Amino acid sequence: NPAVHYCRVDFLKKQLNIRFDHKQLSLQQLVGLLYDIGYEPLISLQDLIKKQNLPQKDNLVLKIAVAGFCFGNVMLLSFPEYFGIPLHDVAFKHFFGWLNIAFSIPAVFYSGRGYFVSAWQNLRNKVLNIDFPLALGIAVLFGRTIVEVITRTGAGFADTLCGLVFFLLVGKFVQKKTYHHISFERDYRSFFPVAVHVVQDAIEKPIPLSQLHTGHRMVIRHNEIIPADAILLKGEAMIDFSFVTGEAVPVNKTLGEIIYAGGRQTAEAIELEVIKPVSQSYLTQLWNNEAFTRSQDNRMKTFSERVSKYFTIVLLLVAFGSLAFWLPTDLGRGIAAFTAVLIVACPCALALSTPFTMSAALSIFDRNLFYLKNTGVVEQLAAIDTIVMDKTGTITNGDNNNVVAVGNMSSYHKQLIYSACSNSIHPLSRMVCNHIGNAVSKLPVSKYSEIPGKGILTEVDGHRLRIGSAKLVLSGEAEESTDLTKVFVLIDDLYLGYFAIAHHYRDGLDKVSRLDETYKMFLLSGDQDHERFELVRFFKHAGSMLFNQSPQNKLDFIKGLQLYGGSVMMVGDGLNDSGALKQSDLGIAVTDDVNNFSPGSDAILDGRSFEKLPAFLRFAKDTVTIIHISFLISLTYNLIGLSYAVTGNLSPLIAAILMPLSTVTIISFTSLATHFAAKNKKLL
Repeated sequence: NPAVHYCRVDFLKKQLNIRFDHKQLSLQQLVGLLYDIGYEPLISLQDLIKKQNLPQKDNLVLKIAVAGFCFGNVMLLSFPEYFGIPLHDVAFKHFFGWLNIAFSIPAVFYSGRGYFVSAWQNLRNKVLNIDFPLALGIAVLFGRTIVEVITRTGAGFADTLCGLVFFLLVGKFVQKKTYHHISFERDYRSFFPVAVHVVQDAIEKPIPLSQLHTGHRMVIRHNEIIPADAILLKGEAMIDFSFVTGEAVPVNKTLGEIIYAGGRQTAEAIELEVIKPVSQSYLTQLWNNEAFTRSQDNRMKTFSERVSKYFTIVLLLVAFGSLAFWLPTDLGRGIAAFTAVLIVACPCALALSTPFTMSAALSIFDRNLFYLKNTGVVEQLAAIDTIVMDKTGTITNGDNNNVVAVGNMSSYHKQLIYSACSNSIHPLSRMVCNHIGNAVSKLPVSKYSEIPGKGILTEVDGHRLRIGSAKLVLSGEAEESTDLTKVFVLIDDLYLGYFAIAHHYRDGLDKVSRLDETYKMFLLSGDQDHERFELVRFFKHAGSMLFNQSPQNKLDFIKGLQLYGGSVMMVGDGLNDSGALKQSDLGIAVTDDVNNFSPGSDAILDGRSFEKLPAFLRFAKDTVTIIHISFLISLTYNLIGLSYAVTGNLSPLIAAILMPLSTVTIISFTSLATHFAAKNKKLL
C-alpha cells in the first residue's frame, strides 16, 4: 500500500512496527489491510510488551488434541485395510471408509483451518507463502479420500491426512515454545550495556538503565539520548528528536516541560526527573529505526533470503511436473506423486534453520555483553575482511589514566574547567573531570557547544572557555612533540596550559591485534601521532595507522576501502565516529559506563568484553557454517523424499512423518551445534 512508508517485523516477539500516512490511510483501513493478509492486529493503549512475552492462547493445544484424536481413531479403523478384509466383510470396509471421512472433517476444518486461511489471504494479495503448499497438500489428500470412498476404488488417505495435520501442529507447537524461550531470554536477560547518571544525596553516580525508576533525578550530557520520559528541572535543553521523528532541527524545552524518551541533548548537561520507567523495547525500536539501517545497496543479503526466495515456486513446478509426467499413463500414480511431493518437500526445516541458529547465536553474544541489532548482523560479522578502529575510548581505557595538569591553573580555573567538561561524555572530558575531582561545585554554564574531534566552546560563570585540541585552542599553532595526549585550555583568550594524559590500553588489545593475520587492520585517530611508537607493537603494518583524522576523514577512508572491495567493520566509541559507523558494512560502538548509546551502530560492545572480539568473529563464522550445514540437512531430507515422491511410490504416511522429523532434526542440530561452537570459543 503506497500510504505505508515503513514496516519492520520483530520475528521473535511477533510485533510489527508501522509508519503510515494517516491522511491517505486511516487506522481502520490499516487494520483491515492487516486482517486481509492474515495478521489481525491487537490494538490497546496498554503497554503490551510483558503480556506479549507470555505464550498466546490460540487453541493450538486443543487443535493438536483434536488432530491426535482423529489420527488415532482413523489409524485404528484403517487396520483392517492394512491386514486385508475378507470378501464376506467387505461391507465393513465401506463403513470404515465413511467413518474415516467423518474423523477427517474436524482434523481438516478445525485443526488445519489456519493453513487454508493463511494461504487464501496471501493468494488474494498475490503472495506465495509457505502455508500454500501445505494447504494444497491437505486439500488434495482430503479430496482424494472422499473420491476413493464414494467411488469405492480405494480406502483413501484419511490416516495420512490426519497424521499430516497432527505432526504439522506438533512441529508448530515445538517451534513456538522454542521461539518463546529465545524471545524471553533476549528480552529479560540482556540489557544494553548503557547506564545513566543519577543524582542521589548530591552525589552523581552511574546506574544501569534497568534500575532507573520513576522519581530518579538523572543527568543527561551533551550528545546523550534521554532513555525515559522525564520533566526538565535544570539547564538549557536543546533536544534533537531526529532519531524518533526524522526532524533534525533541535527543539528548545523550558523548565518543567516533559521531554519524551528518544531525544538527544545537543547543548549543556541537563537534569531531569523520571516520570515513566525506561522502556528497553522502546530503545530497541529506536535502534531499529530505518534512519539507522543500511541502505538496500549497502546491505548484504542473508543466506536464507538468497536460497529460500524461489523455494515455493520450484516446489510447485516439481509437483505439477510429476503430475504431468504420469497423467497420460497412470492418473492414480500421478495424483499420488503430486500429493507426496507437496507433503515431503516441506519448507519448514529450511525456514527454521536460519532463525533458530541466529537466535541461539544472539543469546550467546548477549551473555558475553555483545549486543547485536538483529540476526542479520551475525552474517555481516562473518563476512567482514577489514577492521578499522578508533583510538580514544575504543582501544584505550578511560578508567585508569595518568592525568597531569601543566601550566598556571588556579583552583577557580579548575572549577571553571570542571563545570565545562562535566557537560561532555567524551572520554578525555571524563578523565579531566575525574582528575579535578567530583567534589568540585559546578558553576552556571551557557552557550555550550561541542565540536566533534576538536573540543568544547562555552561560557562558565561569565568567562569564555575553549578546551580541547591544539587546533581549537592554539588557533593552529604547532604543539611540541610528546608521547602524551593533551587537552589545552584557553580562558578569556588567555592560554593557561594543558592536561597531559597518558593512555592505558584496554586489556586484551594484544589478542585483538593478532587479528591482522587474517584481517586487514587500520587505526584511525583524531589525536596527533604522539603514541605512534607505542602503538606499533599492535598495528605492525606500514600505513595501518592514520592520525589527526576528522570524523569526515574517517568516513571517507572507509568509503575508499569499500570502493576497493573491502567489507569493512568499524569499531568506535560512537561519539565522533557515528558517520563512520554508519558508512561501514558493520559498525560496533564500544561503551563503558556512560550512556553513549549510538543508534547508528549495528552492535554495542561492552568495554569489558573487548578482548573477546576475536572469539566473536570466529563464532560468527561458525554460526554461518552451522546454517549452511542445517540447510544441507534440510535439503537432504527433501531430496530423499522427492526422489521417491516423483515416482509415485512414496507412501504419503512416510512423507508426513519425514516432514516433522526434519523439523525436529534441524531444531536439535542448530541448538546443539551453536552451543558446542560457543563452548569451543570459550563464550560459555
